[in-house]
Amino acid sequence: MMRPCFLVVDRESSSSISTRKLIIETAKFNVITAYSSAEAVQTLAKFPAIDGVVADAGVDDMDCSDLISGLKRISPNVPVIIICTPRGKPCENADHMLESFDPRLLLSLLQRLQPEAVERIERRNEELEDEHFKR
Repeated sequence: MMRPCFLVVDRESSSSISTRKLIIETAKFNVITAYSSAEAVQTLAKFPAIDGVVADAGVDDMDCSDLISGLKRISPNVPVIIICTPRGKPCENADHMLESFDPRLLLSLLQRLQPEAVERIERRNEELEDEHFKR
């Protein structure tokens, strides 16, 4: 089964990267990680079939709008989700903005972006549970 794959962009030393990755992987989505905006653009160039980008607005090696422009030049339809604090500078050209680091909000948004995949994953989970209980 093909699972959606998200590029997560965060500061290298931040502990939040593992939390975001854990949340996304718990939903049985795949994750590729970039630790800077420049690395994110390079990664998307290597893997253009990514289903979405989740970026921390606090990554400061590139202006947020420049990051999104660079990503959209490579993959114009890739949804870009920017996560910032409520007092953070908004990123006008983001497809989605989350003004909270609450993992439930991120997971909910990713699931809304990939409803068919979520349904397939849930069906597969049910099949695996049924197989397990039949043993």
